[in-house]
Amino acid sequence: MRGFFVASLLCAGMLASCAPSQQVSTERMVTVTPVLVKLSEGAPRGGTLTIQGRYLGGPANGQVRLGANDRGEGGVVLPAASVKSWTDTEIVVTIPANAPLGGSWVFVEVGGRQSTGLPFSVTQ
Repeated sequence: MRGFFVASLLCAGMLASCAPSQQVSTERMVTVTPVLVKLSEGAPRGGTLTIQGRYLGGPANGQVRLGANDRGEGGVVLPAASVKSWTDTEIVVTIPANAPLGGSWVFVEVGGRQSTGLPFSVTQ
C-alpha cells in the first residue's frame, strides 16, 4: 500500500510539472493597424482637418502626418498643439502654417504602426 501511495505522488508530481503555467503575462499587447476611413474636404492652412477611422489610439501614443507621399514618407508631423480632439475613431486638428500646399496624403501613426493613407489637399 505504501508503494502505491508513493507511486501515486510521483505520478501526480510529474503531471503537475507538465501542466501549462497559470501565470498571466501583461507584457503581450494586441496591436492593430490604424485604418483611415474618411477625411474632411480640403482646407487652408489654419483650417480644420477631421480624420475618421478605426483604432486611431490617442494623442499620447499617436501622431498625424500631413503632406506625405502615398507610402507615408515625408510631409510634416503635426505638433500636439494642433490637436483639437482625439478619440479612437476621430481626430480633429488645425492645419499648421508650415503644411505643404496642394495634394498629398494623410497618415496616422499609433504606437509605431502606420495607418492606411488617404489623399488630402491643403488649399491657399
